[in-house]
Amino acid sequence: MQAALAAGLAWWVAGALLRNPDPVFAPIAAVGTLAASFGQRIRRTVQLIIGVAVGIGVGSGLVFVLGSGPWQLAVVVLLAITVTIFLGGGPAVVTQAAATAVLLVALTPKTPNLELTRAIDALVGGFVSLAVALLLPFDPLRVVDRAARPAAKTLTDQLAETAAALADRDPDRAQRALDRLQVMEKQMQGLQEALEGGRETATLAPVRWNRRGALTRYVESAVHINNAIANSGTLIRRAVTAIEDEEPIPPTLPSAVAGLSDAGRELRRELGAGRQPEATRERALRAVSEAGRAHADGVGFSGTVVVAQVRTTASDLLRASGIERMEANRLVRRAVETGTDERPH
Repeated sequence: MQAALAAGLAWWVAGALLRNPDPVFAPIAAVGTLAASFGQRIRRTVQLIIGVAVGIGVGSGLVFVLGSGPWQLAVVVLLAITVTIFLGGGPAVVTQAAATAVLLVALTPKTPNLELTRAIDALVGGFVSLAVALLLPFDPLRVVDRAARPAAKTLTDQLAETAAALADRDPDRAQRALDRLQVMEKQMQGLQEALEGGRETATLAPVRWNRRGALTRYVESAVHINNAIANSGTLIRRAVTAIEDEEPIPPTLPSAVAGLSDAGRELRRELGAGRQPEATRERALRAVSEAGRAHADGVGFSGTVVVAQVRTTASDLLRASGIERMEANRLVRRAVETGTDERPH
């Protein structure tokens, strides 16, 4: 909807208001800017303008000297890309520079003063798209929550699978959970892009300023969620070894891992709803308490590592819920002591 509205408005502004008889580049620039990843629209607009400027400078200069034709087109594109890269331009700038140079060489004999028209259209399309994105913005929290679902589901599902594998002493099931957890890089990249875009929208779009507090909590949580994923990988790896080495696995150990899965599920739910993650904290500490009981019941070397990783991952989830590091560590220590003290002597 944003792209459709921006394309129509850009055509109207460039054609009706600025009297461009053929304003085709304006809607192309508008759609290209809105098609950028969330959080990169301002940057994409600047890149669009820079790329057009470089393309116009190189293209018009060489067309004046060399004229138009196939080999002239090849030389212009080569030089436009080379100059853009030399100036430190990214892929978007390089693309715009090359495209503008191509259009100048191909159309200049038929369309006089194309350089000025192309530059004006680029400005119109870029700024119209920004105006549409800011006046009719998406809900940043909803977009972030939707992007977080795949990663959160993968993490919580594989922890739940590991808990079941520990209970059933099934090393293959635990190994499959580890393999699935290790393919989360693209999911986390999508979440980071959504966070960047949500932050841009909540900062610049007045109608979304009310989302800034909830979104800030999500942004601050992302680092700790990444840590939780990394520590969960270590946890699952040692769970596989504990099963394969036939170490003692008391029922409280899979219960602790299942508690981490519940805590991760609650974290996504509460952050997505903009609520304080109270249920996340409760379930994370309950998992730590169960891990303390498992250690008191007796585990082997790898089981001890699993217990330690339950504590570490729970601390990550507490940090993701907004608790400071020292307080999170204090709560984890107290939960461990509570779990140990509750065992019969």
